[in-house]
Amino acid sequence: MHSFAYRANALLTFSLTVLALMCAMASVSDNFNSPSPTSQVQVLNINWFQKKPDGDDEVSLTLNISANLQSLFTWNTKQVFVFLEAEYETPKNALNQVSLWDGIIPSKEYAIFGIHTANKYRFIDQGSNLRGKDFNLTLHWHVMPKTGKMSADKIVMTGFKLPDVYR
Repeated sequence: MHSFAYRANALLTFSLTVLALMCAMASVSDNFNSPSPTSQVQVLNINWFQKKPDGDDEVSLTLNISANLQSLFTWNTKQVFVFLEAEYETPKNALNQVSLWDGIIPSKEYAIFGIHTANKYRFIDQGSNLRGKDFNLTLHWHVMPKTGKMSADKIVMTGFKLPDVYR
């Protein structure tokens, strides 16, 4: 006969093996989900566009951000981190990225949203490179699962331009 400790060890090992197998299957099942999120961002107003005393350009925008991210949620999704950034080129850097807004979507019920807001974070360029500059607004998201690896993607919206003069 086996002792109580031996039987408890066998039961615990079997239970943890089954749990690990279920977590692996959950992680693999997310690979079959093909999300199709949609987003639209409008720049409603340029509140100010100025040159700071240290020579850097600063912009404040009023934005209308709307998105439907419900397709990102599966039974394995814990939450989705979403953020909007401005992307532009300067002579010094091929790609500049400035985060303007972010949020956490805790469940599928909150994944369809529309927000009318000013940029949450300052849009500053180190230098005087923003006058007349074309830029893209990019909505990024990171899907945080309950188990498995995180995934990330984005939607790039083009056709935005800053004024040629400070206001």
